[in-house]
Amino acid sequence: MNKWKIIVPIVVLLLIAAGVFASVKYSQRGIVTVQTGKVTREDLASVVTASGEVKPRNYINIGAEYQGQLTDILVKEGDHVRKGQLLARIDEAQSEADVNAQKAALSSAEADSSASEAGVKAGEDNVAALDATVVRTKSDLERYQKDFKRGEELFKDGLIPRSDFEQRQAVYESQKASVDEAQSRVVQAKTQLAQLKAQLAGTQKKIAQTQAGLVRVDDILKKHNAVAPIDGLVTYLPVRVGETVVPGVQNSAASTIMTIADMSIVTAEVKVDETDIVNVKLGQPAEITVDAIPNKTFTGHVIEIGNTAILRSTGMAASTSNTSSQEAKDFKVVVAMDNPPDEIRPGLSCTSKITTATRKSVVAIPIQALTTRTKGDLIPDKDKPINPDPATVKANKEEIQGVFVIGSDNKAEFKKLETGITGATDIEVTNGLKEGDEIVTGSYQVIRSMKNASTVKVDNKPPAAKATT
Repeated sequence: MNKWKIIVPIVVLLLIAAGVFASVKYSQRGIVTVQTGKVTREDLASVVTASGEVKPRNYINIGAEYQGQLTDILVKEGDHVRKGQLLARIDEAQSEADVNAQKAALSSAEADSSASEAGVKAGEDNVAALDATVVRTKSDLERYQKDFKRGEELFKDGLIPRSDFEQRQAVYESQKASVDEAQSRVVQAKTQLAQLKAQLAGTQKKIAQTQAGLVRVDDILKKHNAVAPIDGLVTYLPVRVGETVVPGVQNSAASTIMTIADMSIVTAEVKVDETDIVNVKLGQPAEITVDAIPNKTFTGHVIEIGNTAILRSTGMAASTSNTSSQEAKDFKVVVAMDNPPDEIRPGLSCTSKITTATRKSVVAIPIQALTTRTKGDLIPDKDKPINPDPATVKANKEEIQGVFVIGSDNKAEFKKLETGITGATDIEVTNGLKEGDEIVTGSYQVIRSMKNASTVKVDNKPPAAKATT
């Protein structure tokens, strides 16, 4: 009997406790446990991160311009060179012989030209002398003609004998022949002078032709020497003395002797994702880190933005590829380093963080707090039409971005937001919230599945650390 007196009160207490527990659980049905945070003001910066490699802004591959064996390489990789400095020589024996032969031919042509010039001068002097002879003979002819006319009159008057008249006539006729002869000699001399001038013109053209040939072979001889086109650094030297190099022909590239890079402007050439490239603009500041130089950050600015999409898998331009257009694409962006260190080298891997926008003291929320709901999700079940028309169905599928705001009644109300730039962890709110509002910030699974107007329980305690064994 005493046993039952003890058991019954215990059973009654257990039943009361179970009832209380069940009542509490029932009252908590539908309550969602969340983490929350206050809306604050802060400075935001939108940053685009991209990786690539260090490259000089200007670099030149010096290729062979003539086929032959390398006889001298006068620099080594890593040397600084000046514009016009001789870098390497290709065997030039044959070309040097061609130059000497062309110089000899030019000297011969110039000698022929000098002889022709002398001949022309002599011909001109001869023509001048013959012209003077013609003038003199014509003068004598005029005098003999007057003497003949006077003798003819005297003969008619019987004042002189026939022999005297005939003598005067013979002298006059002889002088006429002398004038004709002198004039013929002038014509002949002028013809010879024209021939001499033509010969002189030929020798002068031969000189011009020989000079052109000399310029050509001399240019070929110069092409045996590799000369630095810019001031820079020898960054690549793939050949050795004794190797044979060849010039480029049609689709075959010339042998590369070395690469000269102008290291006065060093850039980080990076590939920016297609979703971020629209935000990148010329002149935007950037921070550059080089894998080979840890714990240092260098500043720079954007100087070039590519317009051609590059396939991420192949590195080829998307316009030249036959692969699917759905493949991920990047765009080339060139960032100039403001103060490149002396130890920087082309080809080093680097990462660039480009600041595309900044905002001072703006309303901001954690990115994970932002979520989306369809318009239909926000309509209470009691207000939803039973048989909605197609237009209503389509309208209810519209997605709205926003956050869940905690009200005074511990209910989470979805609120539509307008956003601005996105920082590393926070996003700017341009409309819909004010500083000090309490919003749901976690967990991710709760935010993703929580319904509008849900009753919430705030639990902002940090998660307990897991015990280690």
